[in-house]
Amino acid sequence: MPQLQECFSSVHLWLKNIQMQNIQQQIEALIFASEVPLLITDIQECLSKRFGLFVADADVQAAVDALMHKFDTDDFAMEIKNISGGYQFFSKPLYHETVSILMKEKNVKRLTTAAMETLAIIAYKQPITKSEIEQIRGVSVDYSIQKLLEKELIIPSGRTEAIGKAMMYATSQQFMDYFGINSVGDLPKLKDVQPLEDGSAAGTPVEQLN
Repeated sequence: MPQLQECFSSVHLWLKNIQMQNIQQQIEALIFASEVPLLITDIQECLSKRFGLFVADADVQAAVDALMHKFDTDDFAMEIKNISGGYQFFSKPLYHETVSILMKEKNVKRLTTAAMETLAIIAYKQPITKSEIEQIRGVSVDYSIQKLLEKELIIPSGRTEAIGKAMMYATSQQFMDYFGINSVGDLPKLKDVQPLEDGSAAGTPVEQLN
């Protein structure tokens, strides 16, 4: 019986190793699906949970390097960049103008109040982490952050040095284009932002930025 169990264990491990042979494709899918740059440790964690096997840093890095080399050819309109210590897909410069047309069309849609408040906090406090935004707003901002990233109005802007290395966010060039300004210095001063006539702006997150 012990020999039979050992045999089954060996077969199970063999099957896992077969699955792991496509590690490059697994990592490509992870980077493609992520809305923020993925760290090597993020990739390791996902692969470990998926296959129940430890994947060495060197193996993950080698696979990522191979992917970057693969997408560096003219056959692809996308490329993988190292941003803030993580990896993320971007369109190549040759296609930026074409993609910007689509993004501008998407951004025509009105932002929700929650997204606008979150965007205002990021604009005035950048770079800032999600937890810091939530402290100001008093509610979860996961959905708003997701939508602002999708519209490319904000971008990841490095990670904190604190434990956990939380992602920080800042406004993008798309943000400047969307609001017709040249820099965040063109934003109105907070003291010049007046409450609405019905007083509904009183006590809003924007006031807490002072």
